[in-house]
Amino acid sequence: MNRIWRHAFCLAALLLIAACSSRQSAPVIERAQTPAAPPPKPAAPVASPAGGAAASADFYTVKRGDTLYGIALDHGQDYKDLAAWNNLADPNLIRVGQVLRITPPAATGVQPAPESGVVVRPIVPPGASTAGTAPKTEPSGAKKPYSDETLAQMQRDGARPAVAAAPAAKPTEPARPAEAAKPVEPAKAAEGEDVAWGWPATGRLIGQFTESGANKGIDIAAKVGDPVLAAGPGRVVYSGQGLRGYGRLIIIKHNNTYLSAYAHNNALLVKEGQNVVRGQKIAEAGNSDSEVPKLHFEIRRQGKPVDPLKLLPEQR
Repeated sequence: MNRIWRHAFCLAALLLIAACSSRQSAPVIERAQTPAAPPPKPAAPVASPAGGAAASADFYTVKRGDTLYGIALDHGQDYKDLAAWNNLADPNLIRVGQVLRITPPAATGVQPAPESGVVVRPIVPPGASTAGTAPKTEPSGAKKPYSDETLAQMQRDGARPAVAAAPAAKPTEPARPAEAAKPVEPAKAAEGEDVAWGWPATGRLIGQFTESGANKGIDIAAKVGDPVLAAGPGRVVYSGQGLRGYGRLIIIKHNNTYLSAYAHNNALLVKEGQNVVRGQKIAEAGNSDSEVPKLHFEIRRQGKPVDPLKLLPEQR
């Protein structure tokens, strides 16, 4: 009987071992990794300053054959101003493709910030005056009205009186009569828009202005040495021969709108920066950079050539 139980026990043990060996190990589940964030996209390229500037009306890109004097004339500016606006030490040194500012730099009105960017304020204890003075103190108790009795009583008590001073009577001011309303002045025209033009020479007209730009002014016959006169008051902004095709040239700036040019002179009698008046002799006529003696005369409105005959008075 005992042998039967031992066999049954051994059989149960074998079955238990077989069942344990047949179990499969639990699957290993790997924790999913968080995908890495995609790299940031590269920023779009910023347009170069030259490209943006060239597209603006405030800038000009130098072309082959340009001179600073010609660029200034074509845009109604003083070449010295162009040199200053573009930090040009030598007005004769400009290169093809260079971008030049041709209008005055606009004032932004922005004041430079402090270097540290920190505003330092003094530490004021609570209750102190923010005006930088010590806080005022007053004696305890209510103020008493001013009187001789109050003053004597306070002096007997040994205390300084805190009394309200009697306010001084203000003189009565006579009533002012009502001011009459001032008439509204009419708006004035733009300053410097008009020029009192006069003829720059007395010779006959031998060449007229063309809208196509073949002739940007008028040509007046002259003899070598004939007087060339300022056509209007203004300031000489150029006196020299640095502009191809114009010979010895004078340019006068009359205001912010108009320039006048006098070309092919034999002698120049005024200097840059000099103020002139209408009718003043500024040069002697000649044939510099011209086949025949003549005066080539131009009027530029904001740099654009206009027909001088529409502005000059009729010849007598």
